[in-house]
Parts: sequence; structure tokens; C-alpha cells
Amino acid sequence: MLTKRESGILMPLSSLPGGYGIGSLGAPARRFVDFLVRAGQSVWQILPVGPTGFGDSPYQSCSAFAGNPYLIDLDLLAADGLLARADYAFLDWGDDPERVDYGLLYQKRLTVLRKAYAAFLERRPLPGCDTPYPDDWYSFTFRCDGWLPDYCLYMAIKQQNGMRDWQQWPRPLRLREPDALEQFRDEHADELGFWTFVQYEFDRQWQALKSYANSRGVRIMGDIPIYVAADSADAWAGGKLFEMDAEGRPSRVAGCPPDFFAADGQLWGNPLYDWAYHKKTGYAWWIRRVRHALGIYDILRIDHFRGFDTYWAIPAGETTAKHGRWENGPGMDLFRALKTALGDLPIVAEDLGELFDSVRELLKASGFPGMKVLQFALDGTDNEYLPHNYPANCVCYPGTHDNDTLLGWWENGATEAERQQLTEYLALTGAEGVRDGVLRGVLASPALLAVIPMTDWLGLGSEARINVPGRADGNWQWRAAATAFTPELAAEIRAMTARYFRARRPRGQAAPADPPKAETAAAGGSGPKKPQPCDEKTAHHVKK
Repeated sequence: MLTKRESGILMPLSSLPGGYGIGSLGAPARRFVDFLVRAGQSVWQILPVGPTGFGDSPYQSCSAFAGNPYLIDLDLLAADGLLARADYAFLDWGDDPERVDYGLLYQKRLTVLRKAYAAFLERRPLPGCDTPYPDDWYSFTFRCDGWLPDYCLYMAIKQQNGMRDWQQWPRPLRLREPDALEQFRDEHADELGFWTFVQYEFDRQWQALKSYANSRGVRIMGDIPIYVAADSADAWAGGKLFEMDAEGRPSRVAGCPPDFFAADGQLWGNPLYDWAYHKKTGYAWWIRRVRHALGIYDILRIDHFRGFDTYWAIPAGETTAKHGRWENGPGMDLFRALKTALGDLPIVAEDLGELFDSVRELLKASGFPGMKVLQFALDGTDNEYLPHNYPANCVCYPGTHDNDTLLGWWENGATEAERQQLTEYLALTGAEGVRDGVLRGVLASPALLAVIPMTDWLGLGSEARINVPGRADGNWQWRAAATAFTPELAAEIRAMTARYFRARRPRGQAAPADPPKAETAAAGGSGPKKPQPCDEKTAHHVKK
């Protein structure tokens, strides 16, 4: 997968400026692609694009397959004639353009999308069409038949039940009794149609954006969590795929054992896979999941890769992770099945944290590049996270979305010993040289792909941190300023990455200026717990 020296930028879609309260798949994303081209970058790394759930996290989504309704570009819908600007442009999307207000999005975004759906229905059938919907509607629903009906049904039932967790639904619906599901489908056909429409529009806009990025030489690296959320369409419809009891409730859940950082361990609560059953099916669900993900992304990063080797299993009902036990995962058996079905896999393994030797052996056997993070290197030893030790087959970072920014870490998190080691290792000239020194160290390393968070290129502090692991609230909110992506910054990034033979060669012509909004829209138009589209407790947001 990695064949030459390249570099990329980590920038969540939600963190882009523009898009009415959150970054979106239209002009905001295309402008960033153009910035990447000017900066000589080959890879745009993003976070999972599924609907956000518990704590606003893209890693706790109600679907392993669906797209986030918040990311649908409203200007593109307007260009398609499904909205008027008055439907959305003058609504209150938050008083801070550099923070995502998920409460306001929850209250207002779906209302706007329902207006678009009503307009979509009104213009059926299209002139010259023999069927009620356009051809690409049928193509989309056929292509997504393995997950879309269950997802739409899950969301419709969830709406009908006050957005409560599916474990709290009436028993016939919770246990998917056929007669109860059929009756619900008959009585709520329009609601099922709405959720299908939302995913159809997300898919159209996403594929247009991906085609635009690829045509400009930019590959998108996406991300999937290893586990599905407990409150998800996947867990509700998965049945034997997971360790569930007779009532459809998880018998054991995922987490991490106690360690230096957490005396009680980490209790994630995700249902665990029944790997013996997956093996009997030839890993059909995983093949379908990875095939779907590779239809969205060019490169696929799999979070918590170590869980395919060994994973911590905690009895359901425990209040901490202390009483779990290590179990064996599917190992190479899964990846051989994936390769047989899908061919060579452009996968990056998130292999961070305390690892057993068996995890390292699995990574080596898979051939996947792992990850190296410079912020993890400074323990006074000659360890694997120091840049001179990076193998060519890896992706290296100064920090990931789970780390503080470089300047935030230097000012607030690094110990004096860490600062001293970093200063000596990189010959830093003082605090003012930390950002450039660390980026030079990462970019100069042997790793074939170096990815720098946008927050570090911008030289921002802890106010721009994307996620603090273990903190339930206040994450995933940072957004770049509207004026952040300047020609001067693009030139600086190109110059520094070119110095280490990573920048793409300039093409024969300059990158185009940002197109007018209407032109951009037309180009894409054709082609503690917070509630989200797949969450509950709406009253929490009303108070905000």
C-alpha cells in the first residue's frame, strides 16, 4: 500500500469552516481539497463519517455503515431545488464559528432535511421517468440492501420511542418479532422513506467529493472503530454476530484492563463479537463492512487493531473493567478471508498502546503499516516511537486526534524530562521552535507516510484539541477559522514537506481559485450524554 514517500493532513470533516454549524461535504470540503493540492499533500485523513452518538463521538455511532446527516451540505440541496436558502441560512447554528454546537444541530438539522425530503417527494415522478424515483436512487438502495433497511427501521422505531436506547423498546420490536416489524413498516412507511432519503443524499454528496479529491490526486484515509456501539442498528439487528443473551442484551462487553492510567480500567460497553459464529459464516459481515468502507475511503485505518489478536472481555453489568479477562481474537484468519474476498487491502492498523508480542506478530503477518506517534517517544529510552527507529512501512504522526496539539502538549502536558529529551533529540531552539522542530523530525523519518494534524500546522494550543480520551463531554467540537487556510500556509507546508521529498510535484498549472458557491453546489448536486440522530434525552439539548 505504501510505496513512496508522501505526506498528508489529519483534518476532521466536522472541523472545516463553513457548512452551517459544522463542516460539510460541499464547498467547505472542496476548498480544503484545493488547499491540500496547493500544499503538495497526497492524503487527507478524516475521522469516521457515521452518525455521531454518545458524547458526540464519531467512534460511538448508531451504524457501522450509515453517513452522518449533519455533514450533508445544505447549499447542495438548495442547488438541487430541494431547499430555499431561507429554510436554513438564517437559522441559529451557534454563536461561535470555531466550535460545533451539537445541541443546535440536533434540534434543527433534521428539521431542515425533512423539508428537503418533502420537496423531493413533491417532484415525483421526474419528467421522462417511468418510476417514482431517479435511477441512482434504485442503484443506491440495491447497493446498500445489506444494511440500509435495518438502519432506516432502527431510526424510525427510535424516533417513535423518544430516541430511547433500543434495549428500552417494547419487547416485540426489541427482539425483532416479524409481525411487529411488518406492522411498524406498514404504519411508518414515510418515516422509513425519510431515513432512506438522508442516506441517499449523503452518498451522492460523498461520492461527488471523493471523485473530486481523487481527480486532484488526493486520497482519503478514513477510519472505522473495531466495535459497534451498544445502541446501534448493528447491535439490534446483528443477533448471532454478537455475544447476546436470550433477551437480546450483551452478555459481555468491551473495554481495557486496569493500567497506570486507569486503576479501574476502561469500561467501553460495546457488545463483543461472537468470533466463533463469524468464522462459521466465513466472516461475511466483516467482508461486507470492509467492502463498504473501501467504497467510501481510499485508505482504511482500523481503530484498536490489537483487539483482533486479544481483547478484554468484561461481564455485562460490571461497573468497572477490573473483572474482565483476555480472550483470543480471530487473528490472521479474518484477514486471510478479507484478502480472499476483496484482494489487497489498503489498511492502516492502529497499533498504539501497550502491546503483547502476539499483536506485533499479527501486524507483521498482515503486512499492514502500523502507526508511530512522536509524543509517545519521550520516556528516556531508545524506543520505537523515536523517528530514527520508524520502519518504512508505517504512518507517523506528531500526535493523533486523541493527543493534545503539539503546543498544548508542550505547554500543559509534557514533563520537564520530556521537554529536555525532545530539545536535545531535535536540537530545538526553545519553545518557539517546538512546532517546526517536531514536524521536521516526523517528516524526516524513514516512514513512507507522514500525517500532520491541521491543528499543528496552524500552531494552535489546547483550545484546538479534538478529543480527550475518557472525557465524556466537550470533545469533537473544534473548527478551523474561516481564514485559516491561506496561500502562505499552503506554501509553507509544501516547502517543508518538499524538503524531505514528500510533497507532490506541482502540476503544470496553479490550483484553481475557489469556485463561486452556486457553481460548486451545482457540480456536487448532480452527481455526560448528548443526544444525536441516534441518541436519546432530547431535554438535555433543550436546556443548552
